[in-house]
Amino acid sequence: MPLTATAGHTRGFSPASICATCPQDAVGDWWLCLPIQVNMQESVAPREAVGIDLGLKDVAVTSEGERLEAGRWTDRYAHKLAQAQCRAHRQAARRIHRKIARCRADALHKFSRSVVERYQRIVVGDVSSPKLVRTRMAKAVLDAGWGRLRTQLLYKGQQAGRSVEVVSERFTTRACSQCGSQSGPQGLRQLAVREWTCADCGTAHDRDVNAAKNILASRCGRPCAGTSHRGQTARRAGHPRPRKTRISRLTAAA
Repeated sequence: MPLTATAGHTRGFSPASICATCPQDAVGDWWLCLPIQVNMQESVAPREAVGIDLGLKDVAVTSEGERLEAGRWTDRYAHKLAQAQCRAHRQAARRIHRKIARCRADALHKFSRSVVERYQRIVVGDVSSPKLVRTRMAKAVLDAGWGRLRTQLLYKGQQAGRSVEVVSERFTTRACSQCGSQSGPQGLRQLAVREWTCADCGTAHDRDVNAAKNILASRCGRPCAGTSHRGQTARRAGHPRPRKTRISRLTAAA
């Protein structure tokens, strides 16, 4: 229900323009929401740029090696939530769900704020949550909160005068950030491989840090190493893949 103030004075607003709302959350508690005008000051960050790779083992990993570990908040309160649901305590279950959401939001806010304050250019991968929630990893994906983290980086970066961009993270895990060779682990069966060594240049990589470096490189004007294959380039240029026919086999045998 909207409330309009008719008396008093608030800094930045005239008394007639103050409008408050009182929403009710899922638990049933009422909250008074007041608009506050804050003058944001743009400043130059001490560091130039950073790339951020989003994942499940760690929610976010930067190209500098900093990590936001997955809190697994749903698993942390799973026992209490199961007890409340088995006893049909709906109010208690709703409070536990709110606690989980608050813990997740607090961790994401702290991480996004620290990144925005230190880096002038922020590049984050475009991993898709709606696609992954259809797989067996749905619980971990929803608990990570990738979409909320990207949203926080975008609006906080805009307020602070930062450059925030979401880029494609295709082949960023497989490609070596040093030489560009696609010798890294690939496929669902190799998700457990967190460290690997490039077969061409011999550089040892952390899987997530290497992906974050490739994400940052794509924003800096250098395409992600290994994003084009010889076979794909040939097919795009109009050169079809040669096929062996029965006539050619008979000719070769003769």
